[in-house]
Amino acid sequence: MKIRKGGPEDIPATLAILDSAVAWLNDRGITAQWGTDPFTARPAAVRQVEETVAEGDLWIAEIDGTPAGTMTLTPHPGKHVPHAEEPETYIRLLATDKNFHHQDVGAALLRHAATETRRRNVSLLRVDCFAGSEGRLIAYYEKQGFTRTDTFAVGDWQGQILERRV
Repeated sequence: MKIRKGGPEDIPATLAILDSAVAWLNDRGITAQWGTDPFTARPAAVRQVEETVAEGDLWIAEIDGTPAGTMTLTPHPGKHVPHAEEPETYIRLLATDKNFHHQDVGAALLRHAATETRRRNVSLLRVDCFAGSEGRLIAYYEKQGFTRTDTFAVGDWQGQILERRV
């Protein structure tokens, strides 16, 4: 696996990974996390991806040259999460293509996020996730060294903020 810095030219690959992740979730009956429609079918979601990529650093994980995962690191969270009271790196739009699940793509991207955070001389790495589905995603982040902090809601959608010191 290779993790490379991306750019605006990688937005189509990022959207394809996000669409694939929605399909993977839906195949498992998880529809409340990212809905049932692909990102590319929702103009507001496409704009959100474009804006997030413009605000930060896009990273693409590739396996044998094929995009397998994506994340964007920004110096702040999205609009529904309060900013930290210190410098931070925030993980946004982390997703793995459904064809690469169980190949530790997400874990590799999270390790890369920690490395990038240290490289920037920042010690706080944060992420948020869907708090539903019996907390499976929260448990995943905890296994990756994150601890729960605050919760938040966007309408009926419940989220969990997690952090890790690096």
